[in-house]
Amino acid sequence: MNPVKALEQHGQAVWLDFLARGFIAKGELKKLIDTDGVKGVTSNPSIFEKAIGSSDEYDGAIGRALQKGDRPIADLFEHVAVEDIQSAADVLRPVYDDLKGNDGFVSLEVSPYFAMDTKATIAEAMRLWKDVHRKNLMVKVPATPEGLPAIEQLTGKGLNINITLLFSQKVYIEVAKAYIAGLEKLIADGGDPSDIASVASFFVSRIDTAVDKQLDEKIARANDPQEKERLAALKGKVAIANAKLAYQEYKELFSGARWEKLAAKGAKPQRLLWASTGTKNKDYSDVLYVEELIGSNTINTMPPATLEAFRDHGKLRDSLEENVDEARQILVELEKSGISLDAITEELVKDGVKLFADAADKLYGAVAHKRATVLGSAIGSQKLALGSNLTKAVEKSSEEWRAAAKVRRLWHKDKSVWTDDDENKWLGWLDGPAKADIADYEDYARRVKGQNFSDAVVLGMGGSSLGPEVLAETFPKKSGFPTLHVLDSTDPAQVRAMEKAIDLKRTLFIVSSKSGGTTEPNVMKDYFFAQVSKAIGANKAGHRFIAVTDPGSSLEKVAKKQGFARIFHGEPSIGGRYSVLSPFGLVPAATAGIDVKSLIHHTLSMVRSCGADVPPQENPGVQLGLAMGLAGLEGRDKVTIFSSEKIADFGAWAEQLIAESTGKEGKGLIPIDGETIGNVSVYGRDRFFIDLRTESEHDAVHASRLDALEHAGHPVVRIVMKSIEHIGQEFYRFEMATAVAGSVLGINPFNQPDVEAAKVKTRELTAAFEKSGSLPVEEPVVSTDEADLYTDATNAGELRKAGADGTLESWLKAHLSRVHADDYVALLAYIERNADHIDALEGARLAVRDRRRVATCAEFGPRFLHSTGQAYKGGPDSGVFLQVTADDAKDLPVPGQKASFGVIKAAQARGDFDVLTERGRRALRVHLKGDLKSGLKTLDDAIRQALN
Repeated sequence: MNPVKALEQHGQAVWLDFLARGFIAKGELKKLIDTDGVKGVTSNPSIFEKAIGSSDEYDGAIGRALQKGDRPIADLFEHVAVEDIQSAADVLRPVYDDLKGNDGFVSLEVSPYFAMDTKATIAEAMRLWKDVHRKNLMVKVPATPEGLPAIEQLTGKGLNINITLLFSQKVYIEVAKAYIAGLEKLIADGGDPSDIASVASFFVSRIDTAVDKQLDEKIARANDPQEKERLAALKGKVAIANAKLAYQEYKELFSGARWEKLAAKGAKPQRLLWASTGTKNKDYSDVLYVEELIGSNTINTMPPATLEAFRDHGKLRDSLEENVDEARQILVELEKSGISLDAITEELVKDGVKLFADAADKLYGAVAHKRATVLGSAIGSQKLALGSNLTKAVEKSSEEWRAAAKVRRLWHKDKSVWTDDDENKWLGWLDGPAKADIADYEDYARRVKGQNFSDAVVLGMGGSSLGPEVLAETFPKKSGFPTLHVLDSTDPAQVRAMEKAIDLKRTLFIVSSKSGGTTEPNVMKDYFFAQVSKAIGANKAGHRFIAVTDPGSSLEKVAKKQGFARIFHGEPSIGGRYSVLSPFGLVPAATAGIDVKSLIHHTLSMVRSCGADVPPQENPGVQLGLAMGLAGLEGRDKVTIFSSEKIADFGAWAEQLIAESTGKEGKGLIPIDGETIGNVSVYGRDRFFIDLRTESEHDAVHASRLDALEHAGHPVVRIVMKSIEHIGQEFYRFEMATAVAGSVLGINPFNQPDVEAAKVKTRELTAAFEKSGSLPVEEPVVSTDEADLYTDATNAGELRKAGADGTLESWLKAHLSRVHADDYVALLAYIERNADHIDALEGARLAVRDRRRVATCAEFGPRFLHSTGQAYKGGPDSGVFLQVTADDAKDLPVPGQKASFGVIKAAQARGDFDVLTERGRRALRVHLKGDLKSGLKTLDDAIRQALN
């Protein structure tokens, strides 16, 4: 007779430790039921990982699932796994019915990630029970300290539970008692215990593997031949002895008055299931853990190879209750040898959880890869060409992140991923897009459209302005909606230019400030509120203003007092530079008629790609962040961003995100935006390139130069978006990458300790103006017909030693002579930001780059103070700064205060410069005289002469 099928005559059921879709569909499971008497199936992450990751068997199912809508990786896996479990349960249902619910089960494991979380285990088990919706399902729960309470509660709720990762007799007793207590709770609540069953999966072969290793070590150290022989006699015996004694505990636990009371109501004993029965040691029989554990009312779950081996040459006998006293003696001898079985089994539980978690990581990685393949260009592609050394570093770090579960910990808001400071308070951006109230934005957009506004102006700084600016510059004007503008300057000419560009009577103003206390949006609001009041009447002005701010801010109070049309609340746990996918970006988007629903829909695909359940190796945001951070540690800290024409403004947003997040404590990445791509020869070894374009854009010259950079050994990341409608994906990718890079660099990416320093200086200067009517007098280090030059005594001394005399050119030449390899030069201009001035700074910066082969920045103040200013002051001391100021041709008053826009801007420039010099930075300020256009031309000529 077939030995496998004959096991049932000895009271033992055979379950199969294997599951795969084709195996069920081809009728092979049914065949094993018929020929071998198989009465159950177990699954675990390792089994599913091999089935899904090692073949294309599941590609069709994953594709069909995604056709119904994208979903997180864990949900996608669960969808196909549940289908398999349901199919297996249906095949086993006749067995279940014939045996009146005593057998015929299929097991599905809760996520191993929840092994140390009772509440999460219970919630997941309940959900799986509901989703599978089969009476012959068993939900697998680990026998961890946190799993034990879950066993009792889930049993009490009427679930069939398979307790896994059992190694210890002591823990087995606790497991059995938890089951019994759960039955008692079920009955007390009016449930029927005859409807449920449970098994305790007692692992076997892993114990011998661990014990034998320690025995071998002791044998090698022993000098006495008899001691060597005694120790050798224990090899391959401990696991079976342990299991036999557990069975004795089983008989005692499921007898006596307490159990008989439950049995009278129809309760079934919790059977012992021998798991891990495949032989690991080739010196032992391949059916050892079957032949030696045959006993009444037990289960042996066998992998296919073990089942086939036992069918071929297995020997049958009632072995489980043989030599029980000898089994006890074996464990005594083991303890006498100085080997603690308790310590080994405790470690095996931890190892088991880790092994299943590792398998789950591989499984989710395989599913993530298949999902990305199916979705194709619907998710922006990312290709990293990092060179051999950096590639290896990223691979190593990816594995370290996976092993330490850092992606999951990041999503669980574990501040130890970074510096253990307050990072956990600033992670609202992770699930911000999923929380977006689409219906409210759509209703708001309809109301805006109905009022026929011609223009909408965002008044904000930093994260509150740069995200909306990307949207305004990227999306074409929508019919029936206002043109979206952004004002983020206190420059009088720029404020006046904005006023001239709009129709005040038909403009909606969005005052955007997280704290409500930021100087620039407040004075801009005061100015335009006064102008609108003049244009349409003070009683109507408030109706033209919207506030976006955190709950309880000073701006909210002002908005209520002045009768603003609407107040949108930001999420307090989202910092400004991470806020573009929150109301700070979505309100301007809706105002401009951008399809917020579509924007968020596409964004969520990237959120899922970067999710907690996506291992680092398949997680685009994590991969980019690791590459950026590790490159920075290697000295490639100039993150140079190229953005194609359709998304040209994206770099300005990414620049502030990266700089303000990472540039602190003398560390950081210096983002370089707006540099036209050059020949290989103009770049140093401190560059890390990121190239973004849309699928439809192709620039052959640019692509050729990018290839040349890669071939020259520079790390190059290429990101291709499907269309501008997918811009939200890139916002999210870069947010995740920046957070990860911050962890690699060992800093808190959510604070900005050095931004406040410049604000304090500015407040001191404006307070002095309010008191005296003028800013404190400054003394230039040199004054020429074209400009006055300012710096501190230390810088002045160094520059004079380097040849600075009475001319502008000499000071610039001396200043630029301080530029060394791996430095960067930043031009910081407190002037109107317009096309002509952008071109002027761009020409000067490229001249510096091409002659000195260093990275360059061209920034406009005060907007950069809320962006790259943090990195300039707090980041690495590799910057050489040239601040440019000028007298305003015509100033502009701020209603309600003495200080004008020009005075505020001047105070901001001086405050910024003072902090730079106090931090020991190499800084020089050029204050241009007379006509600004002529002054900029003079400065450009002087820079070029200084470079020659």
